Order: sequence, then structure tokens, then C-alpha cells
Amino acid sequence: MDRLAGRVAIITGGARGMGASHVRKFVAEGAKVVITDILEGEGRELASEFGENVKFIKHDVTKAADWKTVVAEAENTFGPVTVLVNNAGISMNKSIIDITEEEYRRIVDINQVSVFLGMKYVVPSMLKAGTGSIVNISSINGLVGGAIGYTDTKFAVRGMTKAAALQLAAKGIRVNSVHPGVIETPMIVQEDSKDAIQEFAKYIPNRRIAKPEEVSNVVLFLASDESSYCTGSEFAVDGGLTAQ
Repeated sequence: MDRLAGRVAIITGGARGMGASHVRKFVAEGAKVVITDILEGEGRELASEFGENVKFIKHDVTKAADWKTVVAEAENTFGPVTVLVNNAGISMNKSIIDITEEEYRRIVDINQVSVFLGMKYVVPSMLKAGTGSIVNISSINGLVGGAIGYTDTKFAVRGMTKAAALQLAAKGIRVNSVHPGVIETPMIVQEDSKDAIQEFAKYIPNRRIAKPEEVSNVVLFLASDESSYCTGSEFAVDGGLTAQ
């Protein structure tokens, strides 16, 4: 399998969940991958599965200095970066009355500012390569309403994607957003939420929640040349949930 042969990818929040699924899919398709995350133990353990094809870097995605280090180390290890998957993010289910300013700004920094920083500091590396694909992981809450803070930032990711796509199209760099619905990750299927999720699945047109690899397949498509004429677009992976 070589759909990403010769590609150098950075995947943020790649230590577990959907991020880890993206890592596995990319390596299987021939990419060299830099995993970044604040979860150092899990990140290094995942990287160890793939030997010299994968490098882990502990990374605070809200810090410009960390982004500069990640890009430099990726180039030094594998060469210019050609794929960026902005996957890192957090959620918080609090009302607009209860959420604090500090909590709100933390969501904005991690979910929104990090995407801006990632694109800003990776683009020069892609220009060296002469090509690039940026995949920004948003959410169905970048298409329809949800929790305050989370929804705001996921709509922002969708908007930044379109703005960046227009600016970078002539430079050979594509930018798209992916909008997952309910995905079977450790956070979702833990015991205290399992029953609620199974009940909610009845209202999804496909009548089930998604496997992480079903999102990874779309991310892979956007990272590959198969999507060479796709830029500035949003791709929902939600079993028809937002079509209702």
C-alpha cells in the first residue's frame, strides 16, 4: 500500500483515539509520520510500534515555539513536511453561564489557535516540497450547534480552512476540513456514557456510531493525490446526522 509513499506527515493529538488511528493508516500507506501530543508515554509507545518510520515529539499545540521545533525536527528527520493533520482538540460541556473565561480561552487556544499556528509554521516547509495537504479536524459542531466554546471553535476551524485554502491554492497547497460525528473512541465508550451513546445512535440515520478508521479513511483520501482537486471543502463523517 503506497497511497502516501514519499509523504512526510505531522499528526497532532496523535497518541490515542482518532489521532492514533490516523497514524496507523498513514504508516500503512507509506508515509513517514511525526506524532505530536502532550501525552508523552502513550505517544512514545505508539511510535515504538513503527520503528524508524515514526517519530514522537511532545508538543503543546498552543505554543508557537513548539510548532517551530516540531517542523524543524520533522524536516531534519524525514525531510520537508507535505501533510499536516490538525487533530488535537478538547471538548467541554458547560453552559454559557457556568463556563469561566479561563476555560473558554483554553478551548479557543487548543481547538482554534493551534490550527492557525500549525498552518502558519508548516506552510514554509510545504513550499520547499512544492506541494502540501492540510487536513483540519473540525466536528459536526462546525456545521450545527452544540456546546458553547466547542461549537464556536469548530466553526472557526471550518472558516480558517476556507480562508487558508484560497490563499494557498496557487502555491500547490490544499486545505480541507473533516467533520466527524459520534466516533467510537475511549472517551465516548467509557462505562458512564456507553448507554447514553447507544441510545443516541438510534437517532443517527446509519443507526450506529462510527469506527475511528472510518474517519481515518477520509483523512487519508484528503492527504493523498486522490483528492487533488479538493480544497476549501468540508467533509462530514457522521452517518447522515447533519443531513436531517
